[in-house]
Amino acid sequence: MPFSQPAVIRSRRAVLPAGERPADVLVRDGRIEQVAAHGSLVVGDSELVDLGDTALLPGLVDTHVHVNEPGRTEWEGFATATRAAAAGGVTTIIDMPLNSIPPTTTVDGLAVKRKTAEGQAWVDLGFWGGAVPGNVADLEPLHRAGVFGFKSFLAPSGVDEFPHVEAAALEAALAEQARIGALAIIHAEDPAVLAAAPQQPGVHYRDFLASRPSGAETAAVAHLLRTARRTGARVHILHVSSAAVLPLLRRAREDGVRVTAETCPHYLTLAAEQVPDGDTAFKCCPPIRDEANRDALWQALADGEFIAVVSDHSPSTPDLKLLPEYGGSGDFAAAWGGIASLQLGLPAVWTEARRRGHTLADVVRWMSAGPAELVGLSGTKGAIEAGRDADLVAFDPDGEFSVHAGELHHRNPVTPYAGRTLTGAVRTTWLRGRAVDTGAEPFGRQLTRPADSRPDNAS
Repeated sequence: MPFSQPAVIRSRRAVLPAGERPADVLVRDGRIEQVAAHGSLVVGDSELVDLGDTALLPGLVDTHVHVNEPGRTEWEGFATATRAAAAGGVTTIIDMPLNSIPPTTTVDGLAVKRKTAEGQAWVDLGFWGGAVPGNVADLEPLHRAGVFGFKSFLAPSGVDEFPHVEAAALEAALAEQARIGALAIIHAEDPAVLAAAPQQPGVHYRDFLASRPSGAETAAVAHLLRTARRTGARVHILHVSSAAVLPLLRRAREDGVRVTAETCPHYLTLAAEQVPDGDTAFKCCPPIRDEANRDALWQALADGEFIAVVSDHSPSTPDLKLLPEYGGSGDFAAAWGGIASLQLGLPAVWTEARRRGHTLADVVRWMSAGPAELVGLSGTKGAIEAGRDADLVAFDPDGEFSVHAGELHHRNPVTPYAGRTLTGAVRTTWLRGRAVDTGAEPFGRQLTRPADSRPDNAS
């Protein structure tokens, strides 16, 4: 249950919209009623939770999660993904439209997804729709049904039931999304550049990296921006791995194109030089690039060029990853591409952010406020502020722990962070004023795009 009476959560390190400071947060009926000076709220008959020097953060919002259920539930699922999210301080996720069967490309497909998720979510949950060849007529009904926008691939997605869009289909999809005021989110790699790259199977990560060059991202982003300029669509570039796309985004914004971008914890915290041969837990598309590129992504993040840092949690079974410890070949070319990290994004990013001189307020802006803004949830999520949902996280910024894949809550024990020591431990996650207890019953809600959320009015 939520707090049975009003509650005051007190911390000397509350991360508020104006920055970090000591504060009392009054929670009532699942909402934040008041934020006041530390020690100033009279407790009376209220419950007091005094965190001391443990930081109080708003719950993270992860807008890029592949839950994979129904159809590929052995890869992940609503119960396991949302349990991992809560353990990692994430209180809202938006589920991607592919890797489930059926994909979320029709209203009927969305209904199946929603029915499957009922009663399973430990955190609040929304859904993306998909824009694929031939489904332009489905976009407006899906938009009216409350999806948060539409995902398209510019290169093959890896699953046959979610084909990529070529030039004409992209133009039609973006024109329709501009008409209805929907957000287009895009996996931007160019198939022609990928086809021309050397395709060398085997265990060497350098060969896989060469097969997904940064030029595939820049070519795709350039094409997308030209199409967005013609159609007037608002577009969002998913999982930017290559810093080479950043000048394109800057120029497009200067020209009035409405474009935002995200990057992911693995691109910020891992580097190609660290990837052992055969360790396909590190495989994702686009790939983890070199240390110099990682530094450039961090500079762009500091400069405000990314609206969000989100997980792109895309797990699979160990056999599909072809991991040698499970009897696989370790062949990067043949292994499934996807990083499982939903539970670890906050400590992974904080470990590297702190080393680079960033603050908890920076991390909250990247991983909570920014994603909430992207999907129109700033009225209820993304900040410790009166009137918003009491989605809160007690976070020990100095706590260290070693990652053991088998102890994580996601379904399969595969992660590139295995064996690493991370700094920053989630102590408690509250969803709408209620501490998430994964030994009890899930109480996450299904969210729809707010009726007054209009991407065409966003910057």
